[in-house]
Amino acid sequence: MLPSLDTARLLLRPRTLDDLEACMEMDRDPEVTRHIPGPWHDPVAHRRFVEERTTCAYPAGLGYWSIFERQVPGRFVGWVLLIPENAVGPDVEIGWRLVRDAWGRGIASEAADAVVRHAFETVGLNEIVAGIAQGNAASRHLATKLGMRCAQDATPDAEGYIYYRLARVLSG
Repeated sequence: MLPSLDTARLLLRPRTLDDLEACMEMDRDPEVTRHIPGPWHDPVAHRRFVEERTTCAYPAGLGYWSIFERQVPGRFVGWVLLIPENAVGPDVEIGWRLVRDAWGRGIASEAADAVVRHAFETVGLNEIVAGIAQGNAASRHLATKLGMRCAQDATPDAEGYIYYRLARVLSG
């Protein structure tokens, strides 16, 4: 079971089908999904995609969290994920998406930081990755803020993504 994760300003709870309409509404904003290929303009395929990602049986401790602000706990502002890369692995990826009016307020950073701690401290992962579109400056900035790095000679893959990695720092 995926745990809820709370931060100073946010409530992260496992995403359920109750969040389906809010997720789909967010994805219909072309600014939100402009760097992310997907079935956003095909209502049937879009619904199927979000349902499958929501109900998938991910390994223990992995999945999607819906993000809510403590001040308005009933209002969906986005999600953060920790799942096998492209839902198949073997790498485990972190990702995030927010409604546009939540941008620029540190919400993605705060949510992603909580998930990074969960990945290393609770799940026991040694590394996480993030594939980010070359043109998505905000997400690339957030990845580096989380401590993620890409290779100096990193070139975009066939879909235009650059991969960032973060390894767990072992103490002692």
